[in-house]
Amino acid sequence: MSKRTRAGTLTGLTGLTGLTALTAAGLALGTVLAVPAGAATPRPPGFLSAADLPPHPSSPWTAGRVTAGASPDVEVDRCLGMALGDGWDSWYRDFRTDLDTSARQVSVELSSVSAAKGRFSRVDQDIKSCPAWIEQADPEVEATLKDYGRLNVEEGAHVYGLHTETSWGATDIRLLSVGRDGTTVTVVDWGRLGDFGDAPVKAFKKTTVTAVNKLH
Repeated sequence: MSKRTRAGTLTGLTGLTGLTALTAAGLALGTVLAVPAGAATPRPPGFLSAADLPPHPSSPWTAGRVTAGASPDVEVDRCLGMALGDGWDSWYRDFRTDLDTSARQVSVELSSVSAAKGRFSRVDQDIKSCPAWIEQADPEVEATLKDYGRLNVEEGAHVYGLHTETSWGATDIRLLSVGRDGTTVTVVDWGRLGDFGDAPVKAFKKTTVTAVNKLH
């Protein structure tokens, strides 16, 4: 299933090298917050390794460290930032290649299964709304979302593809997935220059299953 919408503006955002036009304009999946006084530092869930990412044809993946909160050098992603901005109970890990492909995993630990179900639904809906957000932000950008379906892993996961194209011809592809295991929600975000034909959907689904299985 695909979705194409029109309208809008992307302004004043910065992002990860090699992700999509949206990402190049701004990708942050949370906000860094201090741990509340007296609270124990939560233990991070399991994360993907570089070897778990879809293979790049000419460059190995390099994984950054698992870091609490969110990367301080990027602003809030219009599509995901509000849903994943828990700070002290969220973690991220960045991945990169030497060329035009990058990725990020973000995981959030919720207080209950009910809260995690709600967060999963919120992230899922935010991804579905992403094309409209992008086009409302910049009339020079057209965005298309493809739904690649649900995955049967733990409490479930959902995979999407997001393509953006500017009026001057720049084109980027992003794969996004959200999954849940118990009280933990994780998002995997992969991107590069190109279009839907350049997206390793089958390999990304395998990456998503691995990400969810590694949470606990």
